[in-house]
Amino acid sequence: MGIGEAILLGIVQGLTEYLPVSSDAHVRLTMVALKMSDTNGAAYTAMIHFGTILAVLLYFWKDIATYFSGWAKSLGSKGNKNSPEARMGWAIVCGTIPVVIAALVLKKPVESTFRSITYIACAFIGMGIVMFLMDKFGRKNRKTDSVTILDGLIIGAWQIFALVPGMSRSGSTIAGAESRGYDRENAAKISFLIAIPTIIGAGLFEAYHSRHELGHGLLMPVIVGNIVSFIVGYGAIAFLMQFIRKHGVGVFVLYRVVLGIALLILISTGKLDPNAGADQDDAPKASSSSGQAR
Repeated sequence: MGIGEAILLGIVQGLTEYLPVSSDAHVRLTMVALKMSDTNGAAYTAMIHFGTILAVLLYFWKDIATYFSGWAKSLGSKGNKNSPEARMGWAIVCGTIPVVIAALVLKKPVESTFRSITYIACAFIGMGIVMFLMDKFGRKNRKTDSVTILDGLIIGAWQIFALVPGMSRSGSTIAGAESRGYDRENAAKISFLIAIPTIIGAGLFEAYHSRHELGHGLLMPVIVGNIVSFIVGYGAIAFLMQFIRKHGVGVFVLYRVVLGIALLILISTGKLDPNAGADQDDAPKASSSSGQAR
């Protein structure tokens, strides 16, 4: 991998990790465009997750410190277990549980079947519609100081959708927060906060399993990719927090639906292989199964 490709993937990772458009799907499509293996792309982006992790920790570090302090104090006998800070801390902790369980149960299809571009295209459209409905009909009258542990569990459970590339972790959790009545800005904020442990855990887990790739001339591209993904990721968070408050998610919904439809058209006309870039062993067996059915 050259430095130019490392910069491109760093931009894609940083930009799409936090915008509600799915980083996994965009990295997958970028690897297809570059004619690179999906496995190699997944391994590389796992190792540049640290840039985007640092970006979200730095952007929300005051909130993280406040909520962690409130949560830690609630563990003691004299701590205020019902303070907004303590409740947010517990919401973040509990919000991580559903997606961890789902990731373990769905590990095989997540790593193979769900990475088909057909699934990605449908996920773009499906979650786009859900985001539109939640943004349109959500009550939008709650702030983060009203958070409950139940909110954490429900919004955290929406992260399960993000196991399918194309769904988007931020898109899913923003929609989940709006379904609980949070206004747009606070929905985005609680979405990021609840997703932090999952992002860190997934990044560390994938990077550990891809660590041997560093010996294949990837050290410099990984360093460059992390720097780029940090800068772009921080900017993407700052942009989204301002943009969503004033304009909602409409532009992202339109982008997702148009891209999803375009991908389905390309697949149906034979101009795009839905399993392009996938290793033969990991490619979904849908095409062979349909052939047998015919």
